[in-house]
Amino acid sequence: MNRSVSDAIVFFGATGDLAYKQIFPALQGLVRDEGLDLPIIGVAKAGWTLDQLKARAKESLLSHGEVESKALAKLTSLLRYVDGDYNDPSTYMQLRHELGEARRPLHYLAIPPSLFATVAEGLAKQSAGMEPRLVIEKPFGRNRESARQLDRILNRFFPEENIFRIDHYLGKEPVQNILYTRFANSMFEPVWNRNHIDSIQITMAESFGVQDRGKFYDETGAIRDVFQNHMLQVLASLTMDPPTGEESDAVRDQKAALLKAVRPLDPAHVVRGQYAGYQSVPGIRSGSTIETYVAAKLFIDSWRWADVPIYIRAGKALPVTAVEVMVYFKRPPREAFEENVFKGSGYMRMKISPDVNIALGLRVKRPGESMRGEDVELVLTEQETAFKPPYQRLLSDAIHGSGDLFGRNDIVDAQWRIVEPVLDHPTPPIIYERGSWGPDEATRLIGADGPWHSPLPLAPRF
Repeated sequence: MNRSVSDAIVFFGATGDLAYKQIFPALQGLVRDEGLDLPIIGVAKAGWTLDQLKARAKESLLSHGEVESKALAKLTSLLRYVDGDYNDPSTYMQLRHELGEARRPLHYLAIPPSLFATVAEGLAKQSAGMEPRLVIEKPFGRNRESARQLDRILNRFFPEENIFRIDHYLGKEPVQNILYTRFANSMFEPVWNRNHIDSIQITMAESFGVQDRGKFYDETGAIRDVFQNHMLQVLASLTMDPPTGEESDAVRDQKAALLKAVRPLDPAHVVRGQYAGYQSVPGIRSGSTIETYVAAKLFIDSWRWADVPIYIRAGKALPVTAVEVMVYFKRPPREAFEENVFKGSGYMRMKISPDVNIALGLRVKRPGESMRGEDVELVLTEQETAFKPPYQRLLSDAIHGSGDLFGRNDIVDAQWRIVEPVLDHPTPPIIYERGSWGPDEATRLIGADGPWHSPLPLAPRF
C-alpha cells in the first residue's frame, strides 16, 4: 500500500451537512493534535466566498462546543474555496490552480453517491502527473450490482489502494477494542468457537426518530443505513479469525473471509418494523414501506461458527440509545449442583456506546451451607468516551495512506451479498410504538435462544 503522506486536502460538498457536522471538527482536531499544515480546499456549488466558508467552519465548531482559538485560526488560514458546478470542467481547472505544487492531494467526496462518478472523472482529467487519493462516504451503492458498478467506475480513474471507503464505525475506539481484547489475550481464543459459545446478540438502539433526515432515510431504511455496514463490521470484528502476517491488509483479509462465509439472510428470519408516526415526518412518502427497525437471525458457514445463531437488531425510537454485544457461553454439559440455572448466565458483554465497558457474567456461590449460586457480573474495564473522534482518526489515516480502517471492495461486496435477499421486501413493515423494543415478532424470532438482551440507560456519574 502506498504510504506516502498527502500534501493537500480537498473536500467536495464543503457547504453541506456532513462537512458541518463532521469534517470541520475533524480538521480542527488534526490541526490541534497532529500539527496539520496542508492546503485545505473546499469545493461546492453555493455561490459562496472564502470568507463565508471560514464563517461556516467557525459556526460548525461553535455548534459542537469545540472552538479553540489557536487551532481555529490555523485552520482558517489553511482554507481555500472553489465555487463551481461538478459537471463543469472549469471547476476542476480552478481546483488544479488552487492545489499549486501539491502532487498527492486527498479528495473527500462529502456529496451524494450519484455524483461520485462525475467528480472522479473530473478529477482524473486534471490529475496528470499526480497521485490523488479518493475518500467516499457510504452508502457504497444501493445493492450488490450498483456497488460493483460504482467500483468499476472508480477503478477506471483511481487504483484500489487509493480509494478509501469510510464507515465511521471502524474508527470508533470501542470497535477496535473488540479486536484487541480478543487477540491480545490467549485465554479467549480456545473458547471462541461453536464448542463453547451458544449464541451471539448485537443490538444498536436509538431513542430518537429520523428527525430532519426524512427524505434521505425514506430512500435508505435501517438495513441499508446501519445493518449492511455498521452491524456487519461489528460482527466481523467479533467473529473473524486472527490476522496473520505483518501486511497492512491482514485484518481486512480476515474480515473479508469471515463475511464471505456469512449465509445470505433468509427473509423468514428477518423482522422489519416501522415506528408509529414515522409517516408524518417531513420528507416521508405517504404509504412508505421503509423499515426503521430490523431484527435478523444469521449463521456463519465455517468450522468455527457452524450452527451458532447470531441475532442482530437495530432500530429507531427505541427506549435507549446504546450499542451492545452479548456473547453467551454454553452451560456445562451437566449441572453439578441441583439448581435451575438460566442458560444465559455465562456471557461476555461488550458495550460500544454511549459508555464503554467489557464485562463477564459468572455464577458464584451464595454465602451459607447450601451449594447454591447467583449470577454476578465482573466488569473488566470501564472507560469514559473521551476518545479521538472517528472522523479525525479516519481522515488522519487517509492522509497517511493507511487503509486498515476503511472498507475494501471485496468486503463491501460480501456485505451486500448478505443482505440482498431482503433489500426490497414487498411486504409492509410491522408498526411498533415509540419507546418500545420493536415488534413482538422479534421476540418470536429469537425464541428459545432469547430473551433479547436490552441495554440499560447510561448510569449517572457522580
